[in-house]
Amino acid sequence: MSSIAPSSTAETGRLSSYKRIVVKIGSALLVENGKLKRAWLDALAEDLSRLARGGAELIVVSSGAIALGRGVLSLPSGALRLEQAQAAASVGQIALARAYAEALGARGIVAGQVLLTLGDTEERRRYLNARETLGTLLKLGAVPIVNENDTVATSEIRYGDNDRLAARVATMASADCLVLLSDVDGLYTAPPAQDPDAVFLPEVAAITAEIEAMAGAAGSELSRGGMRTKIDAAKIATSAGTVMVIASGKELNPLGRIEDGARATWFAARSTPASARHAWIGGHLEPRGTLQVDAGAIRAVVSGKSLLPAGVKAIEGEFSRGDTVRIVDPDGRDIGRGLVAYDHPEALLIMGRNSREIETILGYAGRAEMIHRDDLVLSDHTLGSTKTSDMHKTQDNTQGSEGNA
Repeated sequence: MSSIAPSSTAETGRLSSYKRIVVKIGSALLVENGKLKRAWLDALAEDLSRLARGGAELIVVSSGAIALGRGVLSLPSGALRLEQAQAAASVGQIALARAYAEALGARGIVAGQVLLTLGDTEERRRYLNARETLGTLLKLGAVPIVNENDTVATSEIRYGDNDRLAARVATMASADCLVLLSDVDGLYTAPPAQDPDAVFLPEVAAITAEIEAMAGAAGSELSRGGMRTKIDAAKIATSAGTVMVIASGKELNPLGRIEDGARATWFAARSTPASARHAWIGGHLEPRGTLQVDAGAIRAVVSGKSLLPAGVKAIEGEFSRGDTVRIVDPDGRDIGRGLVAYDHPEALLIMGRNSREIETILGYAGRAEMIHRDDLVLSDHTLGSTKTSDMHKTQDNTQGSEGNA
């Protein structure tokens, strides 16, 4: 199959068909000569408000802090030293957050600021903390405004571009669509400014060597133009089940323009975010421990519930929060795998106990679930041996003495 294909899905070109959307905004779109482009931001906020009213959950990954801070501090033109860039980011992040809060607040939307570093998306514990923060903000109806924490990041420990950061945020949040707004309207077979015969690609079915070559090799002039990082972002996003689109943000209401069919390049996802995550948990992570659960817990997880501490009767192995563990029945038969929400010592303390007791036992209010249903994958034999009719006949669908999450 060719990696270049016409639209084949109903979703292509319709942002309103997606449930969780990450929008990345380039600095040049938002800031000009050190000043915020308020008319552009207001138009974007209207686009976001329209999508939110349609039921979409939204995350914005926005550049612009250094550019804004540079203007506020009256720093000279040209390359900034590291300490100057960090100082500019410090000032600019305040201005950027205030601008988003005002623009979205005028439309009844709460904005939350989330500053990330490379380690926050690469190290398991920090990844889980960031994921939970984003998830909680979305559940509360807020729009997280994400940026790299340039006040502390150095060249050795930073992304350096928000394209790839946005892709990691999209996978972290299990978003089904990632929009990269930029000064280009999509991918061409060659730089259109240099090659009059360059062909625009409306959709890319798979990222092949041919597609990567169109973006230019690392360090090339085209790469410095930004397309290489966008293709890298597409590889991250689509492999995790997230559709990605590159579109121009130069005009007002850029998201509305995409919805109305403006030129853009869509990158097809290999699967859905949920199925990609389940495949990752089920087949690509080595279990670090085992949780033995009772019959009530088995019925609960098979019916789509989370695994609660009350249903756990024995624990083996040494594991940390976020590690993969096996779930087995009282006879040791495999039930599935999941990402455990507690370190091994804490899991031992709360197993068999009601979730309402967690704060008393541990001294803090932890998660109600030992393994959340979104982080749990049942084995094929468990799914194969479960009959819907049997589940409906089951009267006791509790885990220990506790109901299900």
